[in-house]
Amino acid sequence: MRQLVLGGLLACVAGVAVAQTPDIPEAIKPAAGQAVYLTVPATGTQNYTCEKNASGAFAWVFKGPEAQLFDTNKKAIGKHYGGPTWEGTDGGKVVAAAKANAPAPGGNSIPWLNLEVKSHEGNGQFTQAKAILRVSTTGGTAPTTPCAEAQNGTTSKVPYTATYLFVK
Repeated sequence: MRQLVLGGLLACVAGVAVAQTPDIPEAIKPAAGQAVYLTVPATGTQNYTCEKNASGAFAWVFKGPEAQLFDTNKKAIGKHYGGPTWEGTDGGKVVAAAKANAPAPGGNSIPWLNLEVKSHEGNGQFTQAKAILRVSTTGGTAPTTPCAEAQNGTTSKVPYTATYLFVK
């Protein structure tokens, strides 16, 4: 009986752990031998500026994110901003570049990404990362409102949430 209860408890715990990790599309899976070591929820904005493009038409151009980073207990642990950069309150900072992407499920949110870490600064929990996966996104897509001469130079801050999975 004790083994049955223990087995059931382990299955429940395993089920909870699996339920908290989204299915990662093949296109953005980490490299062989790499694994997620840190899960970081984020809340903020994806920022776009209305500008004239090379063909003379006005369009919303992505400028960068501004987000607060949290641990899984909702304690603030850093910020995410242009670069793209993840800076921890513990003194560590990493800058990455997009390596691969996959559409967000449902198609109404910014894509999921695999970002390769290009530089590390300081010491902290982020600086162990070789890659960062952006998953479980909501919102953040370019504005649907018109971008015309009257809006030239204006910035639109579009709310988004995501989970960043730090991989080593």
